[in-house]
Amino acid sequence: MTFDVLWLSRADIDSIGLTMREIMDVVEEGFAAMGRGEVEMPAKIGIHTRKDCFNHSMPCYVSGDLDMAGVKVVSGYPPNQKKGLPYISGIWALIDPETGLVRSVMDAGWITAWRTGAASGVYARHFGNPATKSVSIIGLGVQGHMNLRAMIEVFPGIEEVRMFDPITAQAARFQANMQPLLPGARFVDCNTPREAVANADVVITCSPIVEKPERFVKAEWLKPEVLAIAVDYDSAFDAETMNAAVCFTTDSASQYLWTQDHGTYFQNGYPAKAGLHSDLGEICAGKKSGLRTGRRSAVLMGIALDDVMTGHLIYEQALEKKIGTWVQL
Repeated sequence: MTFDVLWLSRADIDSIGLTMREIMDVVEEGFAAMGRGEVEMPAKIGIHTRKDCFNHSMPCYVSGDLDMAGVKVVSGYPPNQKKGLPYISGIWALIDPETGLVRSVMDAGWITAWRTGAASGVYARHFGNPATKSVSIIGLGVQGHMNLRAMIEVFPGIEEVRMFDPITAQAARFQANMQPLLPGARFVDCNTPREAVANADVVITCSPIVEKPERFVKAEWLKPEVLAIAVDYDSAFDAETMNAAVCFTTDSASQYLWTQDHGTYFQNGYPAKAGLHSDLGEICAGKKSGLRTGRRSAVLMGIALDDVMTGHLIYEQALEKKIGTWVQL
């Protein structure tokens, strides 16, 4: 027996016209559901066909009134950047919780890019200083773009964007793409990570995730009042940035600790269970409150919950706007 599945390409999703604020709102709704105990989400499992490369499977079910499910098959290959290929690629499938049938298959690269930035935005909503003027972005690829988009939503008074990327051409491209969203801001192309983070109110690292990190951003370079967000696991910030912060937060405490226990990431001084202030489930469900002073640090790993919330929103909008291609499976 065959059934119809809605296929949504990257171009299809782009044509829907979703905003970062809309995605932040649904991602926050998902975190709140997790904090209420309504989310079933095993840790990422995967294979690793080349050094520092991963192929992950990421399922999630959100119960309660939301009642939605999905699974992402996603790859991350840092060497692709030199080949002119995407670092992140894959597909995401929406699953009918009642029947288990696949209802839609869509580009996972788009979802991953936007929901990752959105999660940083949700964190900044609860821990950021509303008076933030300066944002530093380390790594000016897709995630650099998306994380700045999210910061623009949270901090309307941004006056300066400090940039660093080891690929020198990236800064000009980044500024050309992002300046229209911040027409009054000054973009500063920095020669070193230290220069890039100097006096920044928010520092976000978006470098490739690697198994043996150099951790090239040092705590001593950061000013005391700073929001430090890692979207690249433990690849950039040194351990002191996280373990000596006034609070250390992650998107999912269970996944962070599971990953740490398996011995590759978050080793050599990164906070253990006792050092966790909260995860975003607890924060968004109102069980704990964010702080807005001192060094507040976070590792946001990117979890399947964010994919489900974003993918379901895309599906609903695609149905409403009659976007996509119906295929038989």
